[in-house]
Order: sequence, then C-alpha cells, then structure tokens
Amino acid sequence: MSRSLSSPLSRRSVLATTAAAATAAAVGPLATATAAHAAPTLPDGTSKDKVLVVGMDGLRHDVIAAANAPHLKSMMASGTYGTSLLYANPMAATSSGPGWSTISTGVWPDKHGVKENSFADKDYAKYPGFLARLAQVRPQLSTYAAVDWKPLDAQGTVTPGADAKLVLDGDRDGYTGHDATIAAETESVLRNQNPDVLFVYFGQTDIVGHNSGAASTAYRKAIDVQDGYLGRLLTAIRARPSYATERWTVIVTTDHGHTDSGGHGGSAIEERRTFVLAQGPGIAAGARPSDTRLVDVAATVFQQLGIVPDPAWGLDGKPVQERSTDPFEALYPQLKARVDETGIPAGVLGWTHTAPSGWSVVNSAMGTGGVTEWRGWSFATDEFWSRSQRDQSRELNVRSRGIFAVADSDEWDDKASSGPYDSALVTPAYAVGGKRTVTLDLTTHYRQEGGQSARILASWNGGTPVEVKRYTADVISQPQTLTLDVPSGAANVSFRFHYTGSNNWYWVIDAVKVTAS
Repeated sequence: MSRSLSSPLSRRSVLATTAAAATAAAVGPLATATAAHAAPTLPDGTSKDKVLVVGMDGLRHDVIAAANAPHLKSMMASGTYGTSLLYANPMAATSSGPGWSTISTGVWPDKHGVKENSFADKDYAKYPGFLARLAQVRPQLSTYAAVDWKPLDAQGTVTPGADAKLVLDGDRDGYTGHDATIAAETESVLRNQNPDVLFVYFGQTDIVGHNSGAASTAYRKAIDVQDGYLGRLLTAIRARPSYATERWTVIVTTDHGHTDSGGHGGSAIEERRTFVLAQGPGIAAGARPSDTRLVDVAATVFQQLGIVPDPAWGLDGKPVQERSTDPFEALYPQLKARVDETGIPAGVLGWTHTAPSGWSVVNSAMGTGGVTEWRGWSFATDEFWSRSQRDQSRELNVRSRGIFAVADSDEWDDKASSGPYDSALVTPAYAVGGKRTVTLDLTTHYRQEGGQSARILASWNGGTPVEVKRYTADVISQPQTLTLDVPSGAANVSFRFHYTGSNNWYWVIDAVKVTAS
C-alpha cells in the first residue's frame, strides 16, 4: 500500500491504496482487507456532536423492503426516512456526478453546474462540498472521507477539506471489492480514533445494478452486503469508549436509482428515485416526510453540528427534521388516485382539486371537458405530476416540496375539451393595516409558450384585482420575491394567480408566504 501525505504544515492528509492492493483485498474476506490496510491517522476530534454520512451508489429505495437489510430497516424505524425524485435532463442526467455533487454541496445542478459525469461546468469554488465548507468554518473538526469512485476525489466533489481520506486507485468498475476495504478501514477509524465528521462511499449496488438490474436477486443481495457494512460501522460507533457522552447522527443516502433491467441517466421514475435516511439527536423516530429532497443532506450535517448556514452559501436544502409549512402541505388527506391519466399507477395518491382552508379556485371562465385531474388549478405531488408526461421539464420542478399548486393546460388538453384554459388561484386575505410594505415569497416553475399568460394580481380590501407581475419567459423552479407598497387605507390584501392557455405549457407555484412590515 502506498500513501501520499500532504505537507507537514497542513492538517489535511491523504491515504491512497494502490490498485494491486485493492485487487488483493477484493478476493479475500473482510478480515483480509483489514489486515492488508492500515487506517490513516486523523487529528483528535473536538466535538461531541458527530456525523457519519454513508453514500450507497445507485440504491433504489423501493427494493430495500425485498432485501434483508436489517440495519437500514432498523434506522428507518428509529429515524427519519424521506424519499423523493431527482431532476432529469436538461437540468442534469440521473448520473453519479450530478447526484453526489447535489448531496455534497446541498444545491441543485443549476447551481453546482455538474450535469453529467464529465464535470465540465462544475462550480465547487462557489458551492463547495460540506467537508470543504466545514474546513472553512469549523477547521478544528476532525474529518475523514473514504471513496473508490475516483471522480469524487479527483474532481473535488466530496473529499476536499477532509483531514484524511482513503481514495482507492483505479476505476471502481475494475475493482469490485473496494466496499470491503472501505468498511474495514472506516470501522478502524471509528473504533480507534476520534473523528467528528465522516463521508463513506459504497459502490457495489451500482455495479450490480448495471450488471444484473435492480429487479434481480443479485441486486437485493448487494443491498444485504452493504447493509452489513453499515451495521459494522454502527457497531463500531456504539463500541467507542466515549460513546455515552457523544451525540452521533448517521445519514444514509443515494445518488440515483436504476431501471429494473439495469442502468440510469434518463428520466424514468426508477432512475430518479432517491432517499435520505437519518438517525440522531432531534431527528424523529419513524417519520416518513414527503417534503425531503436530496439537497437536504448537507443542511442536516450543518444542523447536527450546530452550524447555522450563511445565506450567502445559497443552500437549497434544509435539515431533515424541518418540515415545510406552506398551506398546500395540509392537503395530504385529500389526495386521490388517477381518473383520466393512464400513465400513472392506480395506487399513487397524488392530486386534488380541494384548495387549502381560506384559498379558492375560480374556474368561472374555464372551458369544459379535458383531463379531469388538470381542469383548473390542481394540487399535486411530484410523483403524480411528473409521471403525467415525461421529458417536458416537469422533472425540473426540484425546488417544490411535498404538495404544490399546478395549472397545466398541456395535460388538460390531452382529452377532448371545449373553450380556453382559464383558472385563478386565490389566497386568503392577509392583514396589512398600519404596514408600509407587503412581501409575497413563492417558488415558481413556469414554461412559456404562445399566447398563454401567467399573472399575479393583488386585491386590496377586496377590490378589483390589479396585475403586479406577469411571466413572459421560462422560470425553471426558482424562488421569487415580490414586495409591494401598501396603499393608504388598505387593511388587507389577497393575491390571485391567474393562468390562461390553450394546449400550451404549465405554471407551478409552491412555498407561498406573505409577510407585512
């Protein structure tokens, strides 16, 4: 085994095993891998709050139930487990480069710039990984990373900022025993040293997914093996002499899914499946949130270490224990199965026309007929709406969480209809008396075409709505802020989202918040 160490003046060190050593480890049991490699030496940790992030490449969460995986299932029972769907092209492919970049940086590909595995437009300088960020803001922490897909190190995705790192030589696909080595050396670090934050990568599920498909017995067995490695790490944590005085958080996640036959990179639901599983202080046991996203890993790391992110970091994520509070989240009991949509499985409950309390939908000018689910403003989940039609950028609605409002004239017109698509979503009246300004915050995902229109109107004291914003170009899943002066004598204001079209595109809004000051 060869080691490459940084300058003695630096706190950061590197451990890299050779391809020959990794190959030798691949043919032997875990004990052999342990004997063949010595774990790197880390500086002594300084924090009682500690975090282990375990990345399992290409792990389809819906296959876990069919596997044995006792440690993953135990974490699901004792922690918070949120599933979600990835983006697809043109934002980014459902590939490892974009996926691990999203996990590490806590921002979506339209910020970190990684669209596929060439890493051509990466912007880690502006959006570094969480280990690099910790090295900037909490350099006294002892940090460690272990990977065997070389781009995670060579491209600067995960390992920069680590005090010590294990990077196995050679391409992962050529050395299928690296997971055993990574597990053994990380177990040694956990038992015998005092790390604060660790990132550990297991890649065999992705290899088997490519070779045998996610519907195969081999894939389920690969999950079982990786689950065993996870169990060894959890046991090592609990065996630490100082464990009783430490506060450990363990996060398990994946970068993308796999098709049943094997492969990923496209827009199929199976390729887009991801999850974040977390267990630790302040993280609810048995929770199954519907508003978790892949960008939440980095934010959760910071939260568990007591670090408040600087708004200048531009994080898209939030801690897994933090729930979305917009009014649409109250609609889960109202969600229904498909009516006219044929491409959505019958068991997926994901849409309703019932508006939240205090809200209303005005369809007085709406045409007749059309697809039932999308007649006027509807409320839907990402799983339901993005299944309605692939590859029309519905997959890019990444900043919406849970349930969102959608006006979709394109899908509505897929069944015989008469007249225009004309629908308005109206908020409750918000008190503004005695205030100087009122601010409307929301997330918008909008595609412009032809003669359609998307307008925001304000009604003061219940008067005639006045246009205050009009969309005339695409806005791909972006936060929006609109601040208005409060007219003299105004006691309240309501907002109206008015969309018209004729087999055009769609408008999504979410995270609506109104504040007066």
